[in-house]
Amino acid sequence: MIAADVIIIGSGLAAFAVAEKLCLHKRVLMLSKQHHLHSNSIRAQGGVAAALFEHDYGEQHYNDTLLAGRFHNHEEHTKLLVKEGPLYIQQLINRGIQFDCGPNGQLELGREGGHRKRRIVHAGGDQTGETLMSFFSRRVLPHIRLHEYEMIQDVIVEEGVCRGVVSRRNDGQLCYYYAPAVVLATGGCGALFTATTNDASVTGDGLAVAYRAGAELIDLEFMQFHPTLLRVGSRAVGLVSEAVRGEGAVLVTDEGVPFMNEVHPLGSLAPRDIVAREIDKRIKKGEPIYLSVKHVKDFSNKFPGLTNLCRRHHISIDERIPVVPGAHFLMGGVKVNKYGETSIKGLYAVGEVACTGVHGANRLASNSLLECLVFGNLAAQHIRQNHYLFQEVDHQTTIAQSVSVDLPDKETIQQWATKTLGIVRRKEELERVIERIQPFNENIQQNQLSSHTNEDVMKINMLTVVLLMAEAALKREESRGAHYRTDFPVEHDKKWKNKRISHQRKQVSGAGSL
Repeated sequence: MIAADVIIIGSGLAAFAVAEKLCLHKRVLMLSKQHHLHSNSIRAQGGVAAALFEHDYGEQHYNDTLLAGRFHNHEEHTKLLVKEGPLYIQQLINRGIQFDCGPNGQLELGREGGHRKRRIVHAGGDQTGETLMSFFSRRVLPHIRLHEYEMIQDVIVEEGVCRGVVSRRNDGQLCYYYAPAVVLATGGCGALFTATTNDASVTGDGLAVAYRAGAELIDLEFMQFHPTLLRVGSRAVGLVSEAVRGEGAVLVTDEGVPFMNEVHPLGSLAPRDIVAREIDKRIKKGEPIYLSVKHVKDFSNKFPGLTNLCRRHHISIDERIPVVPGAHFLMGGVKVNKYGETSIKGLYAVGEVACTGVHGANRLASNSLLECLVFGNLAAQHIRQNHYLFQEVDHQTTIAQSVSVDLPDKETIQQWATKTLGIVRRKEELERVIERIQPFNENIQQNQLSSHTNEDVMKINMLTVVLLMAEAALKREESRGAHYRTDFPVEHDKKWKNKRISHQRKQVSGAGSL
């Protein structure tokens, strides 16, 4: 029997924030679908938002977060986020993290979309995620067991209590691990879409696993699209950080004319949903959009990662950069309380796979790494303080017996999601994709996942999440934040404000669909 005190699924910042608080006190096993550095966290360019100095207040950060989230935010959790955030940033500084400072030795604060103040701390210019992940990896990896190239298939639930997980190695071997506490930290689902800032491995596995286990999922209609991915021909090849606009870059037309000031008072630094919709509208009319960077001082030193990305694709950074929106962040996810507890005892969720409610209908820039730190620490504290009892379960390790199953390929699923659940949604397309997926879903319910290949399990997870997202988007008959319906183009507070669409499958004993 392979047992631990805590099993963490995922290897991004939220996973490591939990592991760091636990690894000296409990036996921690971390499973990573790919190499542990294949996460969205390491790709994070902008930084971490926090009201650190006298010119700014937590209340202002709170108000900016609610405004960007179109007041769909969980207010208590959001207050906790902005209150605790500065404390965790200061702790990181005290422990040796070197955030970027100016000649006077004070922190250089950046500004990004939706923020009315400079409050973003960053490291290595646009390499904050890499800096944080390197710091946590050094502190955590010597004290835990890390299994790489092992994807989660299901969590084991017995009588409403999570007992462990079933995973799949690259060779198809099924592995059963048992622990009284399991933490989902698998990230969101950006790789469901053709253009995304996410790692290719982020296909919504944690969401599908939680749903099969009977956990409650909420707010799945709210998928954020980042306004600026680097465009090379017809492809999106990487993120162009919002911090570039914070340093003076401006969105312009092919003729070099700025256009966002006509759309929003914050211009090119408007909240992401507003900027992405405007760019999307113009591109669909055949108008290419660029980011003019000619007024950004010391560009290559401030944004070394982006500079290298542009050079690899032979794009000059002297004048303007071609951009296009792409899938970036899921505001919804597995419903949790402030300690990361899901509706299943012993099962936690942190980071993007979780829905704490702090992002509302549209995430404020640079609040995601902050959420990982704040709520990852709270989850770890809760696990330490609760003495879960380990209960033995019959152990088995097998090779999956592959069966032939007729599923669409990954690219087709991505095309369905992009067309149906993109920046602009239409009722007819939502209904059509639901009709397409339902037959696969019914067939999947009749088969055990253990009999499928790894590739098929990934596609089953993708189909599950696309279906749930489409059902939520169809049900919310209004436009709010990142969710925009052509047939309901405005917010409808009386009917929909603070109303959350929930998905929950009836719990069954065992491991999801084993």
